[in-house]
Amino acid sequence: MVYEELQRLEKITEHIIRKVKMLERENEGLKNELKACQFELKEKDEALEHFKNQIKISKIVKNIPVENKDSAELRERIDNYINEIDKIITHLSE
Repeated sequence: MVYEELQRLEKITEHIIRKVKMLERENEGLKNELKACQFELKEKDEALEHFKNQIKISKIVKNIPVENKDSAELRERIDNYINEIDKIITHLSE
């Protein structure tokens, strides 16, 4: 009787150990998934900030008063520089 109870408890213990190991593996997988999601979120936040900065710069360029031909050329050159910088940033991000 005691021997049978001991065997039953051993089986339960083995079952619990397997379950704990399975949960530990699942937990590790979820931690890795969380890290990946956090990294992706950080990248998207940075891209959003970059986009916001582009909008701000574009507004500044558009608000430069066009009094003469030189101002218009300056505005166009600044806009072209911004576009080139954006291309370089995009290329470096890849």
